[in-house]
Amino acid sequence: MAGKAEVRKVHVRKGDLVEVRKGEDRGKRGKVLEVLPRKGRVVVEGVRVVKRHSRPSRTNPQGGVVESPAPLTAANVMLVCPSCNQPTRFGTDRSGEDVVRVCKNCGKTID
Repeated sequence: MAGKAEVRKVHVRKGDLVEVRKGEDRGKRGKVLEVLPRKGRVVVEGVRVVKRHSRPSRTNPQGGVVESPAPLTAANVMLVCPSCNQPTRFGTDRSGEDVVRVCKNCGKTID
């Protein structure tokens, strides 16, 4: 299948609070800034911050070292329930008009 990128379903959405479960940033929490489903990765605020050395340009006349968060594998993060404040798995509730995510620990809706 050369040339076609496989789109994977990512279990978190932009704006969710997540906790990193594996890697050097294990235990850190942050908000999801960007979801990259084609690569199966997410960008989390304050996690996996990398330094890039930039040359002076019109947009950045000073130049220097710029820090920005880099993507990490979506499988390494877990959604944090706003009610019980714990990293949790979630189920879906289709009983209402919309499909909502439900915490497996406390049973309250996440969305």
